[in-house]
Amino acid sequence: MENEYIIEMLNITKEFPGIRANDNITLQLRKGEIHALLGENGAGKSTLMSILFGLYQPTSGTIKKNGKEVHINTPNDANDLNIGMVHQHFKLVECFSVLDNIILGVEPTKGLFLEKEGARTKVLELSEKYGLKVEPDALISDITVGMQQRTEILKMLYRDNEVLIFDEPTAVLTPQEIEELMKIMKNLAREGKSILFITHKLNEIMEVADRCTILRKGKYIGTVNIAETTKEELSKMMVGRDVSFSVDKKPAEPKETVLKISHMTVPSKAHDNNAVKDVSFNVRAGEIVCIAGIDGNGQTEFVQGLTGLEKISGGTVSFLGQDITKASIREKSKMGMSHIPEDRHKHGLVLDYTLEQNMVLQRYWQPEFQQGGFIRSKAVREYASKLIEQYDVRSGQGTATIVRSMSGGNQQKAIIAREIDKNPELLVAVQPTRGLDVGAIEYIHSQLVAQRDKGKAVLLVSLELDEVMDVSDRILVMYEGEIVAQLNPKEITVEELGLYMAGAKRDKVPEEV
Repeated sequence: MENEYIIEMLNITKEFPGIRANDNITLQLRKGEIHALLGENGAGKSTLMSILFGLYQPTSGTIKKNGKEVHINTPNDANDLNIGMVHQHFKLVECFSVLDNIILGVEPTKGLFLEKEGARTKVLELSEKYGLKVEPDALISDITVGMQQRTEILKMLYRDNEVLIFDEPTAVLTPQEIEELMKIMKNLAREGKSILFITHKLNEIMEVADRCTILRKGKYIGTVNIAETTKEELSKMMVGRDVSFSVDKKPAEPKETVLKISHMTVPSKAHDNNAVKDVSFNVRAGEIVCIAGIDGNGQTEFVQGLTGLEKISGGTVSFLGQDITKASIREKSKMGMSHIPEDRHKHGLVLDYTLEQNMVLQRYWQPEFQQGGFIRSKAVREYASKLIEQYDVRSGQGTATIVRSMSGGNQQKAIIAREIDKNPELLVAVQPTRGLDVGAIEYIHSQLVAQRDKGKAVLLVSLELDEVMDVSDRILVMYEGEIVAQLNPKEITVEELGLYMAGAKRDKVPEEV
């Protein structure tokens, strides 16, 4: 009888210094199914998939493909077994074209020369068959994140992979791109591909997965059929307690203006037009104002202009009554502005520093942490330990952990801990829950509301419609670099919000919003 499982990972254990990332885990993937792998940040999901893809070797345990034991020592071994992986942080060469990235490592040749035409034809046929629209000659550096992800998927299909691993595939996508990806995954499964899908997002699991395996703190909790379970049951298995999906907050009581943006204009790096066009609004103490919009409508450039990462070409920024338009990043930080950045690797952390060094990146010069030009290591360590415990930042070697080795979600929690603990007057939070599990999202949302209730101003920038509707007191919709609406989340529906975000509707916005 033919084995019903295409992949079996049996009793897998993986130990790193100071941590057992996988503790006797068994995972079985059926042919043609979409199998979700669910767990909190640092539960061991990515480690388990990295073992299957040959990036790590298990300390103990067995892997079988179609019932036969296999040894996967490198990603090339995985590819030879028709196993492919789309990583959370894409593995693409930015200065290469889409086509060059897809064929990289398996380049078709005729004699000593590259023979790209056949490859181009195959890529276009695959993109047509699976609904993966790409522009083969576009450079990776010039295309959207959603297009980059489609390139990664085509890389797997070009190599005829039959087992496809998706690691947090929706963490960097817009709602529309997520919907498209869900359709693509269903098409792939219908074509007989077997998919392993790592995610924190319960709605996505309920929509596309056939079965789900849950891990908690490196241990196997169970495998369930999605048709026979609920979001609430999955979240309880994952976190070990009941999780609230609604944000508990009383009505806002806005006070004095903390941030005043007047006619801000920011140039675009990608084209000649401005990315942010004549934007004006206020954020007051004691309120959460959310900038909502589809990715790529100027939110990134706006935040970079506000925080000092980019120069603005027009308009002014006033903070606590002072003009800070030309102030440096450090000056803004010292005045009481905190920033949870969109790209945690580029702007949030120094990846090869320890966790404790990252926790004091913006405060190491203060007397509390230095004396006579020397860092007071004990004080830094004690401070970092306090934040790690308070925000449940999980790391193998505590404060001495190199941040690069931590899971994405725990890297995010470290940034949030550092920025909120500065006790800022204004917290600029850009995608603060990206890549976090439901338990961590619940905690971060409560922290944002707590800042508001302490009389602080919070400017939230989010692509998550549920987050926009649940957390904000006031919504400003940004479309093509302009504020096109000011909305009250209690008075509109998600569908209406979507129309404004897509540019199908717009209101005249008063300047003093």
